Amino acid sequence: PRHKCGNQKSCPQNYFAFRIISGAANVVGPSICFNDMVIMSSVKNNVGRGLNIALVNGTSGQLLKVDTFDMYSG
Repeated sequence: PRHKCGNQKSCPQNYFAFRIISGAANVVGPSICFNDMVIMSSVKNNVGRGLNIALVNGTSGQLLKVDTFDMYSG
């Protein structure tokens, strides 16, 4: 069976599924999947070098904000 975000197991009821994949240098970008929806990826063109962060409401699961913080350039 297929599980949310491509995980190997399903989450218990009242839990959110997520998967965070780190990038590989400047070859493969990072991606964040939350509750079976990709919210950050190279395809969506909303990731960058440094920290890629998604802020999600922990009760409703609503995506509030995504942002990238470039730790190299300051």
